[in-house]
Amino acid sequence: MKLLFIEDFRLCVLKDAAHAVDVSAVVADIPRTGPGDLMSGLIARFDAYRGKLEAAVASGTPIPLAGKRIRPPLPKPGNIVCMAVNYMEDGTLKEPAPINAFHKASTAIIGPGDTMVLPDVPATVFEGEAEMALVIGKRASNVKAADAMDYVFGYANFIDGSARGLKPAGNSFFQMKSRETFAPIGPYLVTKDEIADPQKLDVRLTNNGVVMQAFNTDDMAHKIPRCIEWASSIHTLEPGDILATGTNHRGLNPFMDGDVITLEVQGLGKLEFNIRDDLKRSWKRETRLDRQKQGHDTPTPQTGGKYAS
Repeated sequence: MKLLFIEDFRLCVLKDAAHAVDVSAVVADIPRTGPGDLMSGLIARFDAYRGKLEAAVASGTPIPLAGKRIRPPLPKPGNIVCMAVNYMEDGTLKEPAPINAFHKASTAIIGPGDTMVLPDVPATVFEGEAEMALVIGKRASNVKAADAMDYVFGYANFIDGSARGLKPAGNSFFQMKSRETFAPIGPYLVTKDEIADPQKLDVRLTNNGVVMQAFNTDDMAHKIPRCIEWASSIHTLEPGDILATGTNHRGLNPFMDGDVITLEVQGLGKLEFNIRDDLKRSWKRETRLDRQKQGHDTPTPQTGGKYAS
């Protein structure tokens, strides 16, 4: 099942590629203060509601999605946990980096068709990391890896936006990762039964139609069960929380004003969003891999606009 919000956060289930069915009446009795805890409340109670949702989709009138605004399927998760350096980079790393993660502010969430806004800060470069995010289905605390997949509700496309190189060094993750609009997600939330093997999914990101990132989740250094085990050993994960599983950094590239970014993780639909930079800063169109081939171990330098050296 694919769950999504449209227009004024009406909850829908995708019927086919072009249509959805409004199921908001089915979940009207779930306590909520807004769409964020409506979705988390549904996730926590999904076993009781799944049959009702399926019946509503079978009998409901399909709504054409053309021209409709698709909203983020998880508009305000309690936690966004992002795994750090969690890929083997196409086998170029000799061993996995130590398992690590960071928090991202839930207010950074945006949805399909929305705009990532680059802030007026002296970042060396702005990037977005193509990721598969998993969504927690039930309260998870000190979960063992062998049991971890029982705690997964589903999956979604996710972008981890970054403002790199902010000072002081060593005090950068919060100001680099939690900027407004720096967490695009969507277009929908796919329940885990629709994904046969989340460790064998193609991930593809294009910038203005040009493929920049292309990798498979089988290159993940710390697999999903280990990530859940580790994260839940630090703090409890709740229904609707996001755990983003990391990226292959070799295809990371500068995001600039006017760019249109598209992320497709196999089976999770297409997430497309825009980039706006009121300062009109510029960088070379180079990926991290392009830089490495030139013998550089730093991102491509800024070529124009405020803060260019």
